Amino acid sequence: MQQRHAVVPVAYLVLMWDSRILLSRRFQTSSWNGWYSLVAGHVETGESYSEWMIREAHEEAGIAIRSEDLQVVHVMHRRNDTPTKLPRLNVFFFCEKWEWEITNMEPDKCDDLSWFSLDALPENTIPYVRHALDMIQKGIGYSEYGWES
Repeated sequence: MQQRHAVVPVAYLVLMWDSRILLSRRFQTSSWNGWYSLVAGHVETGESYSEWMIREAHEEAGIAIRSEDLQVVHVMHRRNDTPTKLPRLNVFFFCEKWEWEITNMEPDKCDDLSWFSLDALPENTIPYVRHALDMIQKGIGYSEYGWES
């Protein structure tokens, strides 16, 4: 019997304020240290993407968001070259409403949490995150990343 394709579910939060996007610089993590990403992480077993997003927004950025304020703006099937080799199914959620002030709640994993213009992203923005943001700006809802040989 052929083994079914498995993916790791990952969710990303695209927070916009005054035409700027919130990015976090990874610090002392297992990958991409020193690179900017979005508030993001692996969806836990038994958790929906939106449940994860609500929990992670609070744990990483100290804010409260509601599921009705989340909008899926992009889905990416991404090849992964880490030791697990399992591809990622990345879901990017847009949210423009939240409660409380944005605060770096994980300084042991993030050494900068700042707003950037979409036209002037840091050079050290993770390439697949930059790709997703470009697709979102173009209104493209799905992409594949890293599959080219």
